[in-house]
Amino acid sequence: MSEALPPKTCSVDRLVTVQEDVARVLDGTKTATRRNGRYADPGEIMELEGRRFEVHKVYSQALGEITDEDAKAEGFDDFNSYKEYILSMHKGMPWIPHARVWVHEFRPV
Repeated sequence: MSEALPPKTCSVDRLVTVQEDVARVLDGTKTATRRNGRYADPGEIMELEGRRFEVHKVYSQALGEITDEDAKAEGFDDFNSYKEYILSMHKGMPWIPHARVWVHEFRPV
């Protein structure tokens, strides 16, 4: 049995909004996204440019646990390029390895 998730802090339609990330989802290179809050429940459907994606996994992860494989699921070549991208999106934000984020994994339906 899976662990109960806390209430969502936002809605699935806000999960992937940056056009660069939308393009990565649509071309299949992005199959996960990390957010400070929980935006979806497993089974929810995200729609991007008329295409539907099912969120199939939602879990918490510390920033310090992110691997190159995780970065590839985010649409990047490796951890360092993913980290640079995130820090460029959030000017002045420090990278705190013990800070936790919510991982949302999705697939086309």
